[in-house]
Amino acid sequence: MTEYTETPTDAPVTVDPAVTAGTGASALSGAFPDTAIASVRILSLAGTLPTEGDLWEDWLVRPAHIYPEIRDAHYAEGGEQGPDGFAVQTYFVEITTRSGVVGRGGPITAGIAQIIASDLRPLLVGADGIAGEKLWDVMHRTQVHGRQGQTMLAISAVDAALWDLRGKWMDQPVYRLLGGPTRTSIPAYASMLGFSVSDPDLVAARATAYRDAGYVAQKWFFANGPSSGYEGMRANVQLVRTLREAVGPDYDLMFDCWQSFDPTYTAELARRITPYQPRWLEEPLMPDRIDGYARLRDRLDIPIAGGEHEYTRWGFQRFLDAGAVDVLQPDIYWCGGLSETLKIAAAASAHDVMVIPHGHSAAATLHFSLAQSPSSTPMQEDLIKWNAVHQLFLRNPVTPVRGLLTPNVEPGIGMELDLSRATAQAYVME
Repeated sequence: MTEYTETPTDAPVTVDPAVTAGTGASALSGAFPDTAIASVRILSLAGTLPTEGDLWEDWLVRPAHIYPEIRDAHYAEGGEQGPDGFAVQTYFVEITTRSGVVGRGGPITAGIAQIIASDLRPLLVGADGIAGEKLWDVMHRTQVHGRQGQTMLAISAVDAALWDLRGKWMDQPVYRLLGGPTRTSIPAYASMLGFSVSDPDLVAARATAYRDAGYVAQKWFFANGPSSGYEGMRANVQLVRTLREAVGPDYDLMFDCWQSFDPTYTAELARRITPYQPRWLEEPLMPDRIDGYARLRDRLDIPIAGGEHEYTRWGFQRFLDAGAVDVLQPDIYWCGGLSETLKIAAAASAHDVMVIPHGHSAAATLHFSLAQSPSSTPMQEDLIKWNAVHQLFLRNPVTPVRGLLTPNVEPGIGMELDLSRATAQAYVME
């Protein structure tokens, strides 16, 4: 692994000699020296997101909650809650061409950043930064033990940075490079991860508030799974009932099971909540249980969504071949990047399956959504709390106005940083 080092954020970029000579990872870098990649750097940022009380009020059920010692443990993610707010330490990958064009991807974790620094950077420096399809193929073919999981997250972040670079090089927002915009705005649905689900009055008040703010739909997260027994089942049903009574009959509600149920539990829960007309049940099973997904889809009257934790076009093809879901939810920063999400969406369109990506990166997802048909991607997830964390350091965070997301006009994806929000910053893993 690369030794962890720090350099100031204003340190000059060192151009690899292979770039100047045109003998880097891509033979084309000699033909296009200005777009050859001069450096791949990791920027570390720390800062605090102001909060009123704990950012994470309630957490969601997880697959390992079948074990009581895990289910009953305190859990938080993405930072650390302090008296003044939620402290965040995160990383961005910056890819710079010889001519000085910078593409940025992130935020990412330290582990993913380390994979980029140690395993992917040698494949990129000296290569043509505009040849994204070749670079994706090179990364995928060389990382034979990284076709899923953390390495694929690293490839996804690099791919996003390369798209940002390409947009800046062409002086266009990325959605225009993808054939968009297909419309002037994208409806957003409010994804309520981290909000309390145990207080019915608070649930109802917040559901009403976000509906009135213009969100076209809401997704809430179950806190109980099979190991919580009938008491947990009743609490899940109570959540659904409370929400439906709060927002009324003509409003979409979705419910995330976060891969933590089994087919029998899902079927029984679905039987109890079908009268409340959920738009979909999300990830009822772990992603490799595709036969179980297919059986549930045939059996239930509630549509099934999934795929957030699947990777690449080959993984999603299994869902499509099995007729396992009504909505595919690739995460652009997990499944292989924007390049791979476009291929997944093309395959899904041939099966008349909607693609509404998981909302890890609002900026990258907005460019994808703006390039898709409204019939296949009718709305975009707005992870309310996570987006506040992930966009803490962005100069222009993607935020719905009256429930609508509108296109940016700046070149690239929209990953410019506001370093005034950082309390510490350094280039690391050099």
